[in-house]
Amino acid sequence: MSAPQHVPAAPAPYVFDPSTTALLVIDMQRDFLLPGGFGESLGNDVAMLRTVIDPLSRLMAAARAAGIPVIHTREGHLPDLSDCPPAKHKRGNPAQRIGDPGRFGRILIRGEYGHDIVDELAPLPGEVVIDKPGKGAFYATELTEVLERDAIASLIVTGVTTEVCVHTTVREANDRGYECLVVSDCVGSYFPEFQRVGLDMIAAQGGIFGWVADSAAVIDAFAAATPTSTSA
Repeated sequence: MSAPQHVPAAPAPYVFDPSTTALLVIDMQRDFLLPGGFGESLGNDVAMLRTVIDPLSRLMAAARAAGIPVIHTREGHLPDLSDCPPAKHKRGNPAQRIGDPGRFGRILIRGEYGHDIVDELAPLPGEVVIDKPGKGAFYATELTEVLERDAIASLIVTGVTTEVCVHTTVREANDRGYECLVVSDCVGSYFPEFQRVGLDMIAAQGGIFGWVADSAAVIDAFAAATPTSTSA
């Protein structure tokens, strides 16, 4: 156990032990974030999500420096769509659905260029990447086993979109007993009102699903937990 760190947050300070904490980066994929990708094909402004990239890049660097594991997720499906329920497949733009050809390969299909994480936030060698078929990061994945293996109790949650995959994952984590802090400028939505309300819902009623803080506050806490080098 290492020294607890405190983050100014809503609805109250968030306290975490760096030795049992992981940074979770949800679905920062080309299909969702790049112009011409699946997200834009649905009529969304991908610039709303791309604002997350710079602060999240800084947060990831701070986590790595502090020795806090970074876990990435990607939403997507097997090439034969056997893990994509028909109810999910038929939603969206009928002209361009999951598995159809898109600008960056077949949409949300594992192994395609668009399914992978944007270059700016690429996982480092050895970092865990969870491929998930649903919105939540726990459903039909090995995430629980990864967290239990590393004795993780606290999750710093980032990624897209705030009201869908982030919210679903935080709710799943809350039900499993994890203490979640959502980083407000490191999560994004195509819809400003969903971003605001989604964050409010997490911290409401005394933190019913978790805590909310900005990246500057979290980076300060990571810096305080970063081992200092000593010279002989």
